[in-house]
Order: sequence, then structure tokens, then C-alpha cells
Amino acid sequence: MRYLEAYAEHFGIDVRTGTTVESVKPGADRWSLRLHDGSEHSSRTLVVATGYLHTPVVPAWPGQEAWTGTLVHSAQYRNAEPFRGKNVLVVGPGNSGAEIATDLAEGGAASVSLAIRTPPHIVRRETAGWPAQLNGLLLGRLPERIFNPMAATMARMEMPDLRPYGIDRPAEGLKTRLRTQRYVPLQDVGIVRDVVAGRVRPVGAVQSFTETSVLLADGTSVEPDVVIAATGYGTGLNELFDDPSLFDETGVPLVHGGAAARPGLFFLGYDVTLGGMLRQAAIESRRVARAVPA
Repeated sequence: MRYLEAYAEHFGIDVRTGTTVESVKPGADRWSLRLHDGSEHSSRTLVVATGYLHTPVVPAWPGQEAWTGTLVHSAQYRNAEPFRGKNVLVVGPGNSGAEIATDLAEGGAASVSLAIRTPPHIVRRETAGWPAQLNGLLLGRLPERIFNPMAATMARMEMPDLRPYGIDRPAEGLKTRLRTQRYVPLQDVGIVRDVVAGRVRPVGAVQSFTETSVLLADGTSVEPDVVIAATGYGTGLNELFDDPSLFDETGVPLVHGGAAARPGLFFLGYDVTLGGMLRQAAIESRRVARAVPA
């Protein structure tokens, strides 16, 4: 923290903490920002780096308002302690959902179920010290027709067959899902072990709620005390800007990663890669820095 404070002081950076930007509007040659505290700030150059995983999204499941249990988004999860002794349903087999399910199973929850709509691609976080992101960097430029079967073969070699435990193999290739759904694979930090051991029970996708139960796509139901929705995020940018032509149908900027989306307006951190988001953000930040007028 002291390093960051010294960095801001050395370069004269005005850092505002404890507030949020409520709206952004274009001016004649500047961008105007209204902050949560009611103040306004303007700048000739605006770089938006809030990321594509910004605003928690919870599906509007039928009957949800009648359910008497607790429903929280994964963004609100901190640790397993509040859920000790409770029956918990985690919805979504992405990295957040899988890690939360494992944390709950090892942290004293009475039972943990993991609702799965689309079977995930599961990879080891590292193998003999070799991180999964390096595979993405080395192989990520291969065409889908080569990358997809190669990734499937590696998964079969690295991971046990989880079909007997309720997790099917993905029907769509990994790189195809990356391109069409901005999907990154699930890095295993314990979920495979816990599923095989029965500490986490895979179940069908959530369809609807009643007062006391959650109905699943396969016709069964569960009666959890708590549902943790690891159901993803939106960018939140449509609520920030008045110009919808800046974004695609998912809220991702149409122009990002280096070039100006509008004069003086730049977006970075919205490109999903297999090589790691922090690395990609560093690459894009240098591009933006070069593109900003002196």
C-alpha cells in the first residue's frame, strides 16, 4: 500500500478512493464524469479499465421472489464460516463457483451441491510447475480445428472421467467457446478431488424456485438453506454511458485494447485470452499509453 501511495505522490496522480463514477458524458473536447458523492470531474483523455467482470448478474429465475432461503451472488462471498452447518447450492461451474464449492466443502458446510448447465472444460492450474496460462500462450494461436481436439486430449490425460459423478464432457471445443462466449476453462484447485470424494455433488441446472426448494432441469429438486449464484458479471458500461453504439449486445466495447473508441476515450481489459488477464491488461495499457496524445 505504501508503494502505491508513494507512486501516486511521485507522479502527481490524483487518486480518488471510496467513491464510484455514476455517469460519463462527452463534451466539446473533454469527458465529464459525475461521481457518487455528487462532484464532477472532467478530462481530455479518459481510460476506462473497469473490466468485463464488473457488475454481478443474477438470473431472474421463476419463483425466486417466493423462496424463503438466502440468495447471494458469488461477489458477496468472503469465506465459508457464515455457511457452516448449512446446505448450500452453488450455481455455476466456473472458476468462482468451483472454488467456492471447494471452500464450503472444506469449511464446514453440511452439504454442497454444484448446479451445472454447461459442462466446463477443466484444466490443472499447473503441472510439474508449468502453469496452465503458458499452454494458452504457446498454443493459443492454433486454429480451432487443431486446438480443440488437442485440448480435449490433454484433458482426458490430466483429469479423471467425471461422468460417473455427474459432470459430462464438454460438447463444444475449448477455443470455440472462448471465441463465441468469452469463456476461459476451469482451473482445478480442488473441485475434482471434492467431486470424486463426494464432498461436492454436481446437480442439474437451476430452472425455478418454490418457497422451500430449487427445481432443476433434470426434474429433480434440492432444498438448500443458501443459494450462491456464481452466475457471472456484466461490464456495467451501458449504465455508465449514454451512447449504446459504443458496445456490443453483451456490453463489451466494440473498440478496446489500444485504439480510441471516441476521441480521447479508451477502453482496456475487455479482451479474454487463455494467457491470463493481468498479462493482457499490461499489454493493452502500453498500447493505450502510446495512443494517448501528448
